[in-house]
Parts: sequence; C-alpha cells; structure tokens
Amino acid sequence: MKESNVTFVNPLYFTLLGVPGLESAQHWIGIPFFIMFLLALVGNSTIFSVIWRDPSLHQPMYIFLAMLATNDLCIFLVLLPKTLAILWFKLKEIEFNVCLMQMFFVHALAAYEAGILVAMALDCYVAICHPLRYTAVLTPQFLLGIAIIAVMRAVILSTFCPLLIKLRLKSFHSTVVAHSYCEHMAVVKLAVEDSRVNRFYGLAAILSVCWCDISFISASYILIFRAVLRLSGKEAKVKAVNTCTAHITIIVLTFSLALFSFLAHRYGHHVAPYVHIILANSYLLVPPVVSPIVYEVKAKEIQIRVITLFSFQKQKPKS
Repeated sequence: MKESNVTFVNPLYFTLLGVPGLESAQHWIGIPFFIMFLLALVGNSTIFSVIWRDPSLHQPMYIFLAMLATNDLCIFLVLLPKTLAILWFKLKEIEFNVCLMQMFFVHALAAYEAGILVAMALDCYVAICHPLRYTAVLTPQFLLGIAIIAVMRAVILSTFCPLLIKLRLKSFHSTVVAHSYCEHMAVVKLAVEDSRVNRFYGLAAILSVCWCDISFISASYILIFRAVLRLSGKEAKVKAVNTCTAHITIIVLTFSLALFSFLAHRYGHHVAPYVHIILANSYLLVPPVVSPIVYEVKAKEIQIRVITLFSFQKQKPKS
C-alpha cells in the first residue's frame, strides 16, 4: 500500500482499528473482554458491597481495598464500551475531543491505581513495623489526605497528555489510530508537527509514576521483611506474611504488565502490532479481574463475609 501524502488539519474524528493484524478474529476477541468485564463487575462490586455494609471492615486496609475496587470498575467503564463497539459492531470512529477525554481518564485511573497500591504498602508497613501506632498514624484525616494527594497527582499528570496534543498538534498524517482506545503515544505518533515535547512528557510522566511508586513500595517491603525476620514465633511470621500476600500479588501483576506494555511499545519495534494492543489492554484490564479473586481467597475477613453474603442471598427467597 502506498503511503498517502494527505495531511489532516484539526480533524474532527479519529478511527480506532481495534486489534490490528487480527481483524478477522475481532468478534472472538470481544468475548474474553466481555467475560473479563462480568468477572470484574461481580468481583469488585462484591468487595465494595461487603466493605460498605460491615462497619467492622471500616479500617484503613479495607478502605483502600474499596477504593481499589471502585477504581477498577471505572477503568472498565472507560475502556470497554468503545472497545466492544469496535470489536463487535465495527463502530470505529471517535470524536477528537472524546478521544482526548478517554485518554485523560485512562491514564488518570491508571495513575490513581498506582497511588492506591502505594497507600496499601504504607498500611502494611505501619501494621507490621509499628502496630501500636497503627490507629494513631492512619487516622481518617490521614486517609483522606492520602486519597486527595493520589487524586491530585493522577489528575495533574494525566491532564497534560491530552492538553499538549490539543494545543501543540494540529496536523496529522493519518486519523487512523492503531489501537483499541486512545492511548497517548498511539495518537502522538500520527502527528506531522514536531512531537518531541509530547513524547518527552509522556515518558517522564510514566517513569515518574513507576519509579517513585516502585521505589516507595520496595522500600516499604524491605522494612516489612526485616521486621518479620525479627519476630520470634513462627505463627507470628506466617500471619505477618499472609497480611501482605494479596497486596504483593496485585503489585507484581500490575507493575509487571505495565512495564512489559511500556517497554514493548517504546522499544519492541519488531513486535507484532496486536501484541502491543493486547499488552496495553492487559495491564489495565487483568488486575481488576484478578484483584477481587486474590483478596477473597487470601483475606479471611473478606472471604467469610462474601460467603455470608451469598449464603444470605440464597436463603432470602425461602423466608
């Protein structure tokens, strides 16, 4: 196919391809996406409902978990409707400003998720290393401050990605975005003008979030494991480790998928395009599916209350 020399100035619409290279299988690809949505909806709604209903779970650890569940549901609501419309109904056009809005919410929710994981690492650190000061440190005011800081960071970092596109990039050599959603670099690569500022900011924002958050989480867990090794009883060590197991699992899953996606997108020039798209969707959609399952299995308090909730729902029609 010959390259077109046409330039699109201030385009009103972009066209999202979905999963380039797998066009013939896109109907089938939509099925696991929809199943993931159902699993995430049921799992995260259950987690949130259990924590909301039970006053004994209104503790920092579970409040952060409820925030994580809410954020995970929002990620699906931002991504999946348009993705399924592309895969199943070939509704590929998206209005330019709507595309930028989706870009903002995708990156803001991803950054906020990372912030919540940092807060949960802090919770584990205080609970294990300073248990006697737990309630004094993690007060409601402190939790509110953490939530506000996480939201502000996510909003500020994510605002400049679409804003710089809106203000700096007016001409595009194509309006076809080789992606299933309006990912920042996928749109920037289409620009005719010099996009180095956009690229640099996107890279700096991702690295700042990943580097700062991974560094803080790593430091927290180094101190946690040092404290655990100093415990005398075996049961105390096992209990302390179990407290953090679910959190560690979600952290490893979230950041490993995000880094794989980032590295493949930046440096995997010989990787098939559909691999980029699948990785980009996986790091956003897989953790919200796995997170409630992990916490329902690993956190006994959540597990007991989930079983009680569904047992009550089964018995209710008989009364």
